[in-house]
Amino acid sequence: MITYWQQEDGKLVNLDEEELDGRKVTWVDARSVTRDDIIELEEKYNIDPENMLDILDSDELSRVEYNDDYNYTLTILRLPVFSPSDDISYFCTPLGIIMKEKLFITICWTDCEVLKDFAANRIKELKINDFPAFAIRFLSRSDTTFLRYLKELNRRAVTIQNEMLRSVQNHELIQLLNIQKSLVYFSTALKSNQLLLEKIRKSKIMKLDEDDIDWLDDVEIDNRQAMEMAETYSNIMTSMNDSFATVLSNNLNIVMKTMTGWNLVLMIPTIISGYFGINVPLPWANSGWVGAIIIAVMSIVVSIFTYVIIMKSKITSTVKTTKKKVTKASPNTFKQRRATQKQKRSLMQLEKSLETTKKKVQKKKTAKNMEAKK
Repeated sequence: MITYWQQEDGKLVNLDEEELDGRKVTWVDARSVTRDDIIELEEKYNIDPENMLDILDSDELSRVEYNDDYNYTLTILRLPVFSPSDDISYFCTPLGIIMKEKLFITICWTDCEVLKDFAANRIKELKINDFPAFAIRFLSRSDTTFLRYLKELNRRAVTIQNEMLRSVQNHELIQLLNIQKSLVYFSTALKSNQLLLEKIRKSKIMKLDEDDIDWLDDVEIDNRQAMEMAETYSNIMTSMNDSFATVLSNNLNIVMKTMTGWNLVLMIPTIISGYFGINVPLPWANSGWVGAIIIAVMSIVVSIFTYVIIMKSKITSTVKTTKKKVTKASPNTFKQRRATQKQKRSLMQLEKSLETTKKKVQKKKTAKNMEAKK
């Protein structure tokens, strides 16, 4: 979709192609371009097809150059995109800026929040006539959007981490992996934009004045801050994934330990049944109910014995821990009581001294009042 914008009274106004004033600078905004839009842009504004392919490439890095054959300045920068319908909600896209005579053309294969902010006049003090300043404002807005998206990614990671502390599931691990991918995309895009800023400053492709240089310094500061945030969050994510991997392996070890224990328990009846299945006479086979009663009593005694052993081990462990707690806590509590008693006594003495001073002050005031009346 191609839209046309011109500045009137300091604000951008959306106009039809027939309503455009040829004396003013026009911003040609091409978002979510189709094949017909690409052909129209190439034919109408004489754009190099190779540059158009570079702009529409999702993996294109940031750069600035001057096209001698077509006489325009091309700038490609990376913008953050939020798409909640995709698996990876946060990613980056290239934005192509072509500065030619009185045309400022932006081309992007998708829509993003930065372009929406410009179209909604959320950016203050815009100067569309100053092409370098207008291009730098795109970089500035992209940095602020990067910072906001990074904070949102951190919040999502914290909520997923809290959920994983209760129970670890596969979809939560997939969400953490997607967040880590988004952080990698953001860090690479920010590094590419940093190289673009350095090239704009060093090269003479864009003619910058003092205000543009000051604004470029602020943009570099924001970009470096976003780079540091992306690196720190990515490091936190890697450490978080490693810690949860160790927790999962520990849980697996515990499960395998219990399974091996049950296997050892179940091996005993299989060994007994295998032994008596080799033509060996069974004990109490001809005694009738007496044998069944003896076997039942023996099983009950064994179960009680194992239960007592297990409970005894638990009780002894708890008693030991409670004794340790009591022995450690008893002197602390005694000292605390002595300290509280001392504090109470000191407070009582302070209250008494305050009451006496108040009484003395009141007596002095009454005496002065009596003298004044006399």
